[in-house]
Amino acid sequence: MNEITSRFLPSEDAQRRELHNEVHARPSARVRLPALIVYVAVLNEGISREQELAHLRLLPGHADLTLERMQGNFLRLRCDHYTVKWERHTEFTRYSIVQTLPAHAGWGEVLPELAAHVAPGTDWLRGLPGQTMAAIHMGMLQVDIDQGDLISTAQAWLGEGVVLASRMGNTTEGMSHSCILTNFRIGDDGFERMLVLAPEGTTEARAGRISQRVLEVETYRLMALRGLPVTKNLSTMLSAAESQLADLTGSLERKGETDQALLDSLVALAASIERATAEHGFRFSATRAYDTLVSQRLVELRERPISGTQTLGEFMQRRLSPAMATVQATEKRLASLAERVSRTSALLRTRVDIATEAQNQMLLEKLTKGQALQLRLQSTVEGLSIAAISYYVVSLVFYGAKALNNLGLPFNPEVLAGVSIPFVLFGTWKTVQKIHARIHRD
Repeated sequence: MNEITSRFLPSEDAQRRELHNEVHARPSARVRLPALIVYVAVLNEGISREQELAHLRLLPGHADLTLERMQGNFLRLRCDHYTVKWERHTEFTRYSIVQTLPAHAGWGEVLPELAAHVAPGTDWLRGLPGQTMAAIHMGMLQVDIDQGDLISTAQAWLGEGVVLASRMGNTTEGMSHSCILTNFRIGDDGFERMLVLAPEGTTEARAGRISQRVLEVETYRLMALRGLPVTKNLSTMLSAAESQLADLTGSLERKGETDQALLDSLVALAASIERATAEHGFRFSATRAYDTLVSQRLVELRERPISGTQTLGEFMQRRLSPAMATVQATEKRLASLAERVSRTSALLRTRVDIATEAQNQMLLEKLTKGQALQLRLQSTVEGLSIAAISYYVVSLVFYGAKALNNLGLPFNPEVLAGVSIPFVLFGTWKTVQKIHARIHRD
């Protein structure tokens, strides 16, 4: 329903405010350094908003949380000394807990324990509704990023694995404003670890934007890779379908099977391909979308290399690009197979149409022969009919002449009947011809 919202404007569309405010729907958090961000993304298939609401109500001070506040798919809840951000997306829901960095987890510590120090409690975190897709401990510390050996110290904090590192962003002086370091390893506690180093004076807003972009890169990377198992599962089916299609095309060329058998096989093959397309089409589309988002977020990080290490972008391009190429190739392969089945079906339909036309031609020839035979039979019957009609007419003449003879007229009935035969035959034949002419004229 349109509403009048300004005396200077026409009535307002009902969706205007909602669409306009979408740009403010998911603002970045404000993170005061040093901080620990505990981030978990769970798949929400089969998980209702009410279930997520019930779990959020377990947070201290939020027992009265209403469902209306969750309709925008974004919610930030302030608790004692920490905040919890809830974001619901099409396939997953993200929970981000921003809390103070534990005292034992500062710069230079060796693999500090983090999982047990989540602010809402481990039971609350373990009870999140859904299946874990991404889980990250991100430490954000204030460190001089131009100091000596960042990599060795970061590796001690992150744990085993080759450290990937990047300098991020460019300040007005042409310097980086922060560093991101990770090893993309899942630890014994089930979490990945990331370390963001920023110099003194980094604003809370900038720290929030950095954390959001880095966390989104990893989340979208994992969601994009969900298309890879689908591709592997489809590979066997596609190979079998391509082989079957080749056999059917060969049979079509050799005429080795009946058209009905070929048609049944093609229909079954087309149905299996359409089913695969319907089942996995969304996954292929989602993979493309997530891959695009990963690329966009990496561009926004404005990475610069640290000597001796790979940047996050380089690592992901080398690892993610082949997987995405495989998914795209499988999608094209499936579409190509469907198109080839369609072309083969068209060839079979053409052959069936030609065979049908040949059968129709034979049927028409038989009908033509039957009509010719019927015409000849009709001509014969007409000749017999003329003779029969003439016989009855001559008989009438004979009986009429005989009756007149009995009345005393001087002529012979047999002679009169015999003389009338040619005239009767001619008159009957002429009458039949007139009937034919009238029928043809009509």
